[in-house]
Amino acid sequence: MTLSKRLPQAIKSPKNQKRASLIFERIMAVLATANYILVVFDYTYIPLRDFWLQGRVHLFSINLPILEYTFPEEPFVIQSLPVTNWYDWVKGIEPHRDTSAYLERVKDLEQTLVEYRLDSPQVETILADLREMSEDMIDTNPFQVANKTGTLEQIKNIMRDQIPEADESAKTAFNIFWTQAYLSQNNAPEQLDFFKQKVRPLMATNYFRPIGENGKPVDNFGLLDFPFAALFLLEFLARSWFISRRRKGVSWFDAMLWRWYDILLFFPVPYWLRSIRLARILPVMIRLDQAKLVDLQAIKRQASQGFVATIAEDLTEVVVVGVLNQVQSSIRQGELTNFLSEQNMNPYVDLNDTNEVAEISRLVVNLIVNQVLPASQQDIEILLQYTVTKTIDELPAYQGIRQVPGMEQFKNDMTKRTIHQLYQIVYTQIQQLIKEDPKFDELIEQLAETLTNSVRSEMQGKESLDRLEYLLIALIEEVKINYVQRLSQEDMEELMDQTRALRQKKVTQVVDD
Repeated sequence: MTLSKRLPQAIKSPKNQKRASLIFERIMAVLATANYILVVFDYTYIPLRDFWLQGRVHLFSINLPILEYTFPEEPFVIQSLPVTNWYDWVKGIEPHRDTSAYLERVKDLEQTLVEYRLDSPQVETILADLREMSEDMIDTNPFQVANKTGTLEQIKNIMRDQIPEADESAKTAFNIFWTQAYLSQNNAPEQLDFFKQKVRPLMATNYFRPIGENGKPVDNFGLLDFPFAALFLLEFLARSWFISRRRKGVSWFDAMLWRWYDILLFFPVPYWLRSIRLARILPVMIRLDQAKLVDLQAIKRQASQGFVATIAEDLTEVVVVGVLNQVQSSIRQGELTNFLSEQNMNPYVDLNDTNEVAEISRLVVNLIVNQVLPASQQDIEILLQYTVTKTIDELPAYQGIRQVPGMEQFKNDMTKRTIHQLYQIVYTQIQQLIKEDPKFDELIEQLAETLTNSVRSEMQGKESLDRLEYLLIALIEEVKINYVQRLSQEDMEELMDQTRALRQKKVTQVVDD
């Protein structure tokens, strides 16, 4: 066979198709996982922006030697990831002009101190601007736009603690701090380093986020999510079409409902419903399980057991009480009277012209006579012999002759022989009785019918029926109060533990076998 003929057959083989399908499922599962990670990151970006801004996530880089036998002094360099520089545009975040101008003015002060003395007019001009800007910051609260008023309060508290003589006034603290006299008396480089370490990071967290035409803050996440949504939409349509072609009687729409959870991966949602994107965890976990990248069997089993333990108590009580209430209702409606008086409007339906109760009884009797009794004959004879011997020993007449030589042995032999013969006779008669005898069966059925009719005729008395109905209803009510309540008070978690223990024992036994 030529290569051109073998190649299509290899592609069409079930094993290769299964492998290709698994590879495709894994690729789509990885993409769905990546998309969900992006969704979670976007949803938490605003609350965690301070974390990303402070550069707490670092990347290790390696400085490779440029020339042979030359090695850098620091082969490993720790670099903070500029996450906010990459992602601020997605949320439309811009630097707030007031706080940014404040920090830029502080930088101007640091640079001016390098060129001029602290008591120079150039430094005093910058310090005056900082005092004015500090008062404006406290009065206008530029942090309110970003919902970070708490950050401003934190800055004010830091400045009050730094300047005790400010009399608990944040404005006074800033006015004292940004003066030539205070900086010269308290080591200007140390004070500027204090501001750089304590205040600057807090002020840098402030930002401005413009409002879009929809009245909501600008959000460009849809631009990032669109390629994923388009891919999952195409895959959803193709997969649904493929399922409808493979399954008989399944339309394209039915196939879409088959994979309804995949709609969460591409369904567009407005800004105010963006939290619905978190529900994509459902199709993501299903895909990871189908791609055999994550085993969800343990999670499914634990979830089902927790669900059972939660509803078992209420469900058990409702079911049992419902059944008992149905029985009580049937008795009150007179169904017991109808049954006893043969006035039931729904006659019994016989499907095979066979009396199943009689046949089952005959089968059980045959089993006992032909299998159980022969296997237990020796034990039955020993038990009967012991009973008869004990009875003879207790007779007063035997007490006087038991001293005769050989009498004890004679008694035992006679008892054993008699019991054996009696057992054989009885067993033979029983075997004769169970043989198919139409006349015997007819007499038995006639006797049973006579007994049933007698009981019914005796029970049809008004007083007897009323009394029986009253007692049955009262009995069922007592059962509900005493036993159903106990059942609902069972510790379902303990029952689940016992069930798991039994399953574990069964698994261990199977492994040992």
